Amino acid sequence: MVAVAVQVQIKTGSRLWWQNWGLLLLFMLPPLAAEPIRVVLEVSPPHQTFDNGQVAGLSTEVVELMLQQAGLQPRYEVYPWARAFRLAASTPNVLIYNMARTPEREGQFDWIGKVARYQFGLLKLTSRYDIKVQQLSDIHGYVVGAQREDFAVEWLKNVAKQPANRLQLQPDVVETWRLFAKGKLDLMIDDPNAIQAMLDKHQLTRADVQFVLFVPELELYSWIAIKKGSDPALVLRLRQAYAQIEGSPQLQKVLRPELTGTLTDPAFAQAH
Repeated sequence: MVAVAVQVQIKTGSRLWWQNWGLLLLFMLPPLAAEPIRVVLEVSPPHQTFDNGQVAGLSTEVVELMLQQAGLQPRYEVYPWARAFRLAASTPNVLIYNMARTPEREGQFDWIGKVARYQFGLLKLTSRYDIKVQQLSDIHGYVVGAQREDFAVEWLKNVAKQPANRLQLQPDVVETWRLFAKGKLDLMIDDPNAIQAMLDKHQLTRADVQFVLFVPELELYSWIAIKKGSDPALVLRLRQAYAQIEGSPQLQKVLRPELTGTLTDPAFAQAH
């Protein structure tokens, strides 16, 4: 509802009748439309989903709550991750989520706020008894799948030192899972709390996959971000709106510690 001053003059009738007309006109005024903002993302359940033309998911709920506080209306654009990243990195005033905050990306973006917490690990199909990983260097003998422009690719190349001929890059996590489920990849990287939708899609159960290695460097928060050099007033507006939702149930749900509290337990890795 828009609060405005309304003067109505009626020659006949009581003062009460005049007030009622003024109140009626006040409620009949349409609300001010929220300003649009472009928001790019990939499909990555359960945080970002896209079904029947509708963007949803745990992180999406946080983003929408923040934008509501900021008086902004999201105009979603769903792409494979590499395209979404390149668009957000090259175009001012375009919001992107959820993105790992890495040293390589630090200077490219203004970081608005955390929007998810992950504990990534390497997983295989349980039926692949031939794959044995006890330490990080063991993955060099296997084909590992990941997504182009994903932080995991940087980690695989620079930290894990994965040979180039043992690294297969896909446009998005959906395609990585498709190849993994068909046995075209030996290993891939994901979070145990984020795999259920992909298991369902490929008619797999948790007993069909096994996390063989969790690495401390792959435990991280992901962020909402916008290109460095975007409108400073917009950046401030987004940060202020995020600060207003920091205690919200939606944000606490995606950041709460118990999501990943047991993931480094070796028993968990073997059981799942």
